[in-house]
Amino acid sequence: MSEVDQNKNEVLENRRKRALFRCTHRGMKEMDILLGGYAEAHLPLMNETELSALEEFLTLHDQDLFAWLMGSKPVPSEHDTKLFRDILAYYKDA
Repeated sequence: MSEVDQNKNEVLENRRKRALFRCTHRGMKEMDILLGGYAEAHLPLMNETELSALEEFLTLHDQDLFAWLMGSKPVPSEHDTKLFRDILAYYKDA
């Protein structure tokens, strides 16, 4: 493995660690559990594009995310992404 590839892998791994922390320290215990469980299962295999989508997803407010995940509010079309549907499927299949 070249030094460039090694550095790229380290950067990606650091992003994964930060994302896991952000998923498990949301401020709302329910979201810590929901996003943390999904992240623990999926982050190790996420590529850069998927990780970027998760990082963007994490900028959304807990109350909105929780309402959408629980189905108590409709998901706005701009947030009804593959990632959002993957998180829903992860818990429906569990």
